[in-house]
Amino acid sequence: MRGLLPTLLAAACLAVAGCKQEAATPAAADPQSSAPAATAAAYDTLITGARIIDGSGNPWYRGDIAIRDGRIAAIGKLQGAEAKHVIDAADRVVAPGFIDLMGQDTAIYITDRVAAESRLRQGITTHVSGEGSSHAPQNARTQPQPLQVGDEALRWETYAQYFDILQRHKLPINVAFNVGAAQVRQVVIGDEDRPPTADELKQMEALVDQAMRDGATGLSTALIYPPGIYASTDELVALAKVVARHGGIYSTHMRNESDKLLEAIDESIEIGERAGVPVHIYHLKAAGQENWPLVAKAVERIAAARARGLEVTADIYPYIRNGLDLVSLIPPHHFAKGAEAFLPTLSDPAVRQKIRVELENPAVGWENWYRHTGKRWDKILITGSGRWPDKDIAGKSVQQVADEAKRDVWDVFFDLSAVGGVEVAPETMDEAQKQLALRQPWVMVETDTPPINPATTKSTHPRAFGAFPRVLAKYVREENILTLEDAIRRMTSMQANLLGLHDRGLVAVGMAADLVVFDPQKIQDKATFENPLQYAEGVDFLLINGTLAIDEARITNALPGQVLRRPGNQGK
Repeated sequence: MRGLLPTLLAAACLAVAGCKQEAATPAAADPQSSAPAATAAAYDTLITGARIIDGSGNPWYRGDIAIRDGRIAAIGKLQGAEAKHVIDAADRVVAPGFIDLMGQDTAIYITDRVAAESRLRQGITTHVSGEGSSHAPQNARTQPQPLQVGDEALRWETYAQYFDILQRHKLPINVAFNVGAAQVRQVVIGDEDRPPTADELKQMEALVDQAMRDGATGLSTALIYPPGIYASTDELVALAKVVARHGGIYSTHMRNESDKLLEAIDESIEIGERAGVPVHIYHLKAAGQENWPLVAKAVERIAAARARGLEVTADIYPYIRNGLDLVSLIPPHHFAKGAEAFLPTLSDPAVRQKIRVELENPAVGWENWYRHTGKRWDKILITGSGRWPDKDIAGKSVQQVADEAKRDVWDVFFDLSAVGGVEVAPETMDEAQKQLALRQPWVMVETDTPPINPATTKSTHPRAFGAFPRVLAKYVREENILTLEDAIRRMTSMQANLLGLHDRGLVAVGMAADLVVFDPQKIQDKATFENPLQYAEGVDFLLINGTLAIDEARITNALPGQVLRRPGNQGK
């Protein structure tokens, strides 16, 4: 594990802004000590009677946890300790708060705070944003309309400016950020399918450098979607080298997740080795039944790269349906001049016929999600209606929508694509690959969805409400694929270590008091594809920076979240 172990936390604390270490005492340092904690001042919160799973993968142990000023001040048998607030864990598990590596939108936390509950109910305390696109950098082209928060119309260009906005409006959850390679490309080039000039590449590098100095955790890519797909390996290496100078990471939704999966992994590894940067692979999978056996070979490729010294990790979401925009089924070369220029052409029967021929034949250099479902529109479930006027299509397959309208399914597909924003969940994977991935020690958990307010959304992918509890219920309690301690490790310390957030992800003295309290026999995802807008159950208490976000299973509406910057980036 790249992060620091509890025995080294005192030294680590000195390097972390805001870290306050309790004076060393046997009671604070020794989880098995029965001596009372120091009584010079009462603690803010005391959690008693806990089964502590510390996030490192170690077996659980019983103990109490004391919190002061947003940090863990003492751990042990703390009889007689005084606190303003006492939580009786009653032998429930206390673990580090979960970290979602792929949480997408964060502006919603200040425009629609109810959406945070979809994260909090899962035990998530830190949300990482950024894939191909990201919240910064911005310019007039990438942000044509301001963000409206109450009466304020907000614009920004840099992460520093965006962070100031978030902190001023206060957050219900911690947030951290990657800088998206496609975002940088759009700021400098736009949506065009062409390489940057030498001068444009320098501008792109400067924007990445600024984002990293502002506190971004690394560079992220989405290489199956325009305009990310237009970036060459050399372009990505140049941007990743900037990130490497700041000690960041390269995270990627790879160029292919099906028949060219191994080649995509090779490219990711090449970028890491040439740039000298750790590589993280988003939602490792092989789409399409004929490609499912490739997951085992992908695992071998990644393990071999790790064996020769390159830090490569991956994550999964625990579902066999992926999620994407319906227009992603269309070959990306059609978007060479941007979506605004292309989508109106879908009214042309000749354009529709050309695309249909492309979809019904093997893909060449692009991801054919229609073929990955076995060419079955009934396996492509609509999870978001976008700008389509009939919101009741959400929860139905494309085939079902066509059958109910008594229309040709291809015409329905093109009509839905043309309006934009329609989201779908194609069934492309199998359970065996999820289990194989979870058995690898370097695989983590993520949601790959934005936060959702069920009152303002007709449907979504159930991972938005249930990804983390689903792992604990399905793969730990029901199927015994993982131990509880290992599952927690894949949700906490692994992510913190990857991101360089070394004061998160462990239950240890000096760490930020991001903590989740739950009964491992009761925690459960409730969201399904048929009824996805259901909160997970079983998180009884959730603390973010020492403040209760969930208290006795009730949302407190507190705003204790912080913008988390990768330490050491600023000013380089």
